[in-house]
Amino acid sequence: MGQQPNALTPEQSPQHRFGYTLREFRQARRLSLRGLADKAFMSHSKLQKWENGDRSPKDRAEVELIDSLLRAGGILVDLWERIRPAVSAPGRVSVSVPHVSEASIGLATAASQQATSDHEGIFVPARLRDGSVVFVALDRRAMLRGGLGIGTAAALGVGTPAAADSAVPGLTRPARSAAAYSDTPVEHLQRARRLLIDNDNLLGPRHSIEAALEHIEAIKDLRRGSRGVDRHALMELQTQYAEFASWLYQDLGNFDSAQFWLDRAFQWSHTVGDSDLTSYVMARKAQLAGETRDLVDVVDLAEAAQRMARPRSRLAAVARTYESYGHALRGDSTDSERAIDDVRNFLDRVSGDTTPWGVWLNEQYVEVHRAQGLEALGKHAEAAATFTSAIKSLPDGYHRDRGVYLARAAVAHAGAGSPEEAAAVGLQALTVARDTGSGRIIHELTRLDKALIPWQRQPEVADFRTHFDAVLAHES
Repeated sequence: MGQQPNALTPEQSPQHRFGYTLREFRQARRLSLRGLADKAFMSHSKLQKWENGDRSPKDRAEVELIDSLLRAGGILVDLWERIRPAVSAPGRVSVSVPHVSEASIGLATAASQQATSDHEGIFVPARLRDGSVVFVALDRRAMLRGGLGIGTAAALGVGTPAAADSAVPGLTRPARSAAAYSDTPVEHLQRARRLLIDNDNLLGPRHSIEAALEHIEAIKDLRRGSRGVDRHALMELQTQYAEFASWLYQDLGNFDSAQFWLDRAFQWSHTVGDSDLTSYVMARKAQLAGETRDLVDVVDLAEAAQRMARPRSRLAAVARTYESYGHALRGDSTDSERAIDDVRNFLDRVSGDTTPWGVWLNEQYVEVHRAQGLEALGKHAEAAATFTSAIKSLPDGYHRDRGVYLARAAVAHAGAGSPEEAAAVGLQALTVARDTGSGRIIHELTRLDKALIPWQRQPEVADFRTHFDAVLAHES
């Protein structure tokens, strides 16, 4: 038999080695080349050139996306770094997202997912002539020349001072040697992570994602020259940053990248040997499955996290919370309510748990998840009332999360047949979406926009839809 076009031979280049490995993973996952191209929203010809070794990827984010879709565990990323070490060095990070999603609100992702190079496209929510909302690719330079209105640019976080400089206020970019730190590198990076988390709570993900990814690369550099306790501490911190990067991508609505970084965090947590950290990452995988409404995995992942967690620990309660939502998605009302009741009964018991993970598990957090489950079960009026009560009790500083819960409450109000209330609450959530660029809020508001169609002539509903339209591009 003749040699296959991209069969690997010892003398071939890293570029051909990358292509060969890509093809092997694709075939192992029983995907055709066109099937993988469709999943990645890339052109068939581009992937074919990668596999044949005729061309190497230019964009790290595209490689990360393919690696995630093929569940390659970072192998393709590592091979690509050997091809293009200069490109893979930390710098501006591009997010790869679909050029055009299906005309379905279930596939709406993030308003602020965008490419960062001047020549790359920006992906924005757009309303088509049939009224549906999809995500489309726009030319960045055209947008900056004024192709979209100021309302859209502000909501997307592009073409504005905040977007032009994504550095976190008061936070410098990570240094590359221990000599650059006034304290130990681990202490500096721990403090930087806390600042990024606080910044995310207030302003949303778009201001933090680049810094988080650069800090991961800085930690990798520091690990090369570290040994013993310091090396272990850096590995633990690298795992924590990976989980945080996953969360930022999740809030942007880029679920493939979120899954990629959670997979990395899970892998690295085993290297650290911290069972609590591994249990937490597994619980987060259950949360992400719930966010994507994965009816198959969410309960199984949550149950796995509970098996890994210490009995009657806070992490077990966190995982049980996500299990409750999984049962609701499946339509299992009894199991969902039993799980959430268990968590409510756990709260006092786990208050003294010393683990740093899941410290945000409190009565308000449990109530918003209970409301989310009620909405999934079709108990819209009860869900709206529970959301409203929980939102009023949220601590200060949770600006973005409040916007997410407001948007979900608005959907519940619409489901309960209260369009005026739904529109009013939706406008509040839209304000937060414009402030933060949270794709999760935009996703929920897209659901709300569709739910309100039967009442679109009512003044309050028309007002909401007009304001929502202002943050969307429109089909020409």
